[in-house]
Amino acid sequence: MVPVWKEGTCHCGRIRFRVRAMFEKALECNCSICFQKGYIHLIVPSGDFELLQGQRDLSTYRFNTGEAKHHFCSHCGVSPFYVPRSHPDGYDVNLRCVTDLDWRKVEITPFDGANWEQNIQKIEGYES
Repeated sequence: MVPVWKEGTCHCGRIRFRVRAMFEKALECNCSICFQKGYIHLIVPSGDFELLQGQRDLSTYRFNTGEAKHHFCSHCGVSPFYVPRSHPDGYDVNLRCVTDLDWRKVEITPFDGANWEQNIQKIEGYES
C-alpha cells in the first residue's frame, strides 16, 4: 500500500488540514485527556502533515510536562491534531476528524498512556 493524502477538519470547518499516511494502523490511548476526547491516534512526521486553514482559530492546551501541544478549534472545541510529547517533531492526527475515511476499518492498538513513562517505548518509532 502507498501513502495517500487525505483531508480533515474540526467540527465547524474552520480548521482544515491534510495528512499523508497509509491509514492502516492507529493507537487508542487510555490517558485522561485522550480517553475523554475519544482520540484515535495517527502519528505522522511533520512532512506528512499540512495545515490548510485556520491557524488563527487554533488554541493550545498544555499540561503536566507541557511538552505536548494539544491544539483545538477555539470556535467548536474539537481537537483534530496536536504535537505529541512522544513525537515532538511530528503530528498526531485524530482519525475521527479525517474526512472520507472509515476509521473503524483501521487496525487500532490499545496504548496504556495512563502509565505513559512505563509504556512509551512501545510507540517509539510508531509513525504511519
